[in-house]
Amino acid sequence: MTSSKWQALGNVYLLVERGDLTPEAARAEARGTDGIVQVVAGGEDWVDVVIWNPDGSTAEMSGNGTRIAARWLAERTGAERVRVRVGCREVVARMLQGGEVEQELGPVEVGEPESVDGIELVTVSVGNPHAVVRGDPDDIVAIGPRLETHARFPERTNVQVVRVDAPGEVTARVWERGVGETAASGTSAVAVAAATQADGEVVVHFPGGDLRVRLDHGRAFLTGPAERIE
Repeated sequence: MTSSKWQALGNVYLLVERGDLTPEAARAEARGTDGIVQVVAGGEDWVDVVIWNPDGSTAEMSGNGTRIAARWLAERTGAERVRVRVGCREVVARMLQGGEVEQELGPVEVGEPESVDGIELVTVSVGNPHAVVRGDPDDIVAIGPRLETHARFPERTNVQVVRVDAPGEVTARVWERGVGETAASGTSAVAVAAATQADGEVVVHFPGGDLRVRLDHGRAFLTGPAERIE
C-alpha cells in the first residue's frame, strides 16, 4: 500500500492508494488523523476517492479531503484542473499559487429554520448533512455531540456553531460526524456561509485557519490550502 499524510488547515488525512480498504482497516489506519482519502481509480486529470471517517464510516463528501486528493494528483501529473469524484458527486478543482486550490463543490441546499431539542438551527446539504447553529462557537463542545446523534438525524450530522462577525465574515467551530471536533472543514465552511448569507463571498475563520467561500445562485466555490506533511 502506498500512502502519504496531508493536511488542510490542521485537518489531517492519510491518503492511500489501495482498493480493498474495509471499515476495520480504516479504523486502524486512521488512528491519529481526521480520516482517510482512499484513491480507487484515476487518470491524468481525474480521480475517484472514498472518504473514510476514523470510526470506519464513510462520508458522502469532504471539502478538505477532495482538495487534498486534487493537489495530490496535480503534483503527480502536472494537471492544473482536476476532477475528483466521491460517489455520485463530482468536485472540479483548479490549482492556484501558493499551494491553494479553488473547488467548485456544486449545489447547496438550505433548509428552513427549525428547533431540535431546544436548539435553533438550519440544516444545509453540501452533498453531506450539516446542522448550523448561530451562537458562541465555543459552545460546539456541548452542542456538537448532542446534535450529531439526535433522532432528528438518523444518519447523524455534521454540526457547526457560527458567529457572524461582519458582512462576509464569520467565525465557526465544527463537530464532524464520525470524527468529533476538527480544526477546520471545507463543507462546513460552505454550510455556515450558505446559512448566513444568500450569495457573495464569505471568509470563514476556523481554529485551524481561514477558508474562502463564494456562493453563486445556489452553487458553492471553496478556496483553501492543501499540503503534504509526510
